[in-house]
Amino acid sequence: MATTPEQGPLSGTRVVELAGIGPGPFAAMLLADLGADVVRVDRPEGPGLAIDPAHDITNRNKRSVIIDLKAPGGPARVLDLAAHADILVEGYRPGVAERLGIGPEACHARNPKLVYGRMTGWGQDGPLAPRAGHDIAYIALTGTLGMIGPPDEPPPAPANLLGDYAGGSLYLVVGVLAALHHARATGTGQVVDAAIVDGTAHLSAMIHGMMAAGGWQDRRGANLLDGGCPYYGTYETADGRYMAVGALEPRFYDTFLALLDLTDFADARKDWTRWSELREAVAARFKSRTRDEWAAVFEGTDACVAPVLTLREAPHHPHLAARGTFTDHDGLTQPAPAPRFSATPTTVRTGPARPGADTSDVARDWDVPGLLKGHA
Repeated sequence: MATTPEQGPLSGTRVVELAGIGPGPFAAMLLADLGADVVRVDRPEGPGLAIDPAHDITNRNKRSVIIDLKAPGGPARVLDLAAHADILVEGYRPGVAERLGIGPEACHARNPKLVYGRMTGWGQDGPLAPRAGHDIAYIALTGTLGMIGPPDEPPPAPANLLGDYAGGSLYLVVGVLAALHHARATGTGQVVDAAIVDGTAHLSAMIHGMMAAGGWQDRRGANLLDGGCPYYGTYETADGRYMAVGALEPRFYDTFLALLDLTDFADARKDWTRWSELREAVAARFKSRTRDEWAAVFEGTDACVAPVLTLREAPHHPHLAARGTFTDHDGLTQPAPAPRFSATPTTVRTGPARPGADTSDVARDWDVPGLLKGHA
């Protein structure tokens, strides 16, 4: 008899997400992409993100119920969900979940195996724990923001990818999955304190090692990987677009110079006294043709050079298109689930969950009839 393929390696795992914005929803989306049954508990007043819920990709592959946590019986309904869950994810300031009656102690009283994931910027303790903040402040304190950008300009705002999602969401997901492994082995759940400051600091481990070894200067634009090196960085092209260069190793560097017709600089790779001259020569070459013309020159080579694409261009790049790195679901172009699995493939199963749209189904599937009280 044929069997239905699993919808990802976390198929059968139940997750409660207490609605928030930023890294919490993204972490829950990743768990949902991996096959978990993620139930998002939305607020009656609607989502915190000021976009149409139909376009909020971070809510794909999830289901939504609406619970008023400030109303009588609201917290009890969350605890009913927690009693049937493997993982709970919340992103409140420290102490808020406890005041609402849905903190770790209350949840573990109902479900000792529950993994309780807490997503914050500053963490659950420390002088700044009660303070508000956003990605840029978190990465500023870790030293990470100060590594980015030209030395003679203020550090740029690198979107919110480095702190919220790399240092935040991804560390929360690793943490709750490790804790889930422990809970299934021992029967004991625990609290995972995922702080963006901790995760972002952890991301810089290699750089701290290089600095300790004398191979990294603690200032911008003076190092191999921060724009200080003329063969690792970006250059403007004739049409005002850009090429990215990462020709670090000798053979890649030699190919890079040959394709630019700059072989006179073969000995400049390790000669810092010639880097300024090399940078000027490379910049002049790139300014002589358009981005797409240069992309054609470097295509099929190991020069480690690539065009800098926009968000709308990226899905159409031949390599990304061939891999299906982006996908379309209900007319919405979006990154496909990652990473990939040979035995339990993942997919975009459903579009963004509409607030409250799945209350009846979740009440039935999770055996939590109390969700239907007051639900129209």
